[in-house]
Amino acid sequence: MNVEIRFLDAIEAASHLDALVELLRDSVDSGASVGFLPPLETAEARAYWEGVVAELASPSRSLALARVDGRVAGTAQLVEADKANARHRAEVSKVLVHSSFQRRGLGAALMRALEERARERGKSTLVLDTLEGAPSERLYQSLGWIRAGVIPQYAQIADGSLRSTVLYYKLLGAVGR
Repeated sequence: MNVEIRFLDAIEAASHLDALVELLRDSVDSGASVGFLPPLETAEARAYWEGVVAELASPSRSLALARVDGRVAGTAQLVEADKANARHRAEVSKVLVHSSFQRRGLGAALMRALEERARERGKSTLVLDTLEGAPSERLYQSLGWIRAGVIPQYAQIADGSLRSTVLYYKLLGAVGR
């Protein structure tokens, strides 16, 4: 398996728009709790990615793309805080791995790439949230992320029920800005 992870600018991301739409639809339709409900319509997924592409013009958003043998297999985003008292912090967002590539280490590779990017950008504190009990919890814990707490009834899932989300953080150590 030939895996390549790289960070995309807006132009590169736009050139992968169809594959990104397919990845998001696959992830949501496979049960990922990433802000959408299944079945995810193509137009809604495309509108989301077009918004991300527009935000990539700003240095505060980074998009990591994982390709396996040339095929888009996963993504993850780093969103840097812009408040004066939070410039040391960033949020990990939309860690997606296509269902046909899961359990092959791509999620971990994407997370490591984001952590390295955060260090390069002078970030020392990372945060994320995930659905309580989701397989992603094991991934984050295996990478040294610390469970900070649970918010009950946070996210609606496909059957209409409300599920808890878990907040995680990771301190990368002292990095200067």
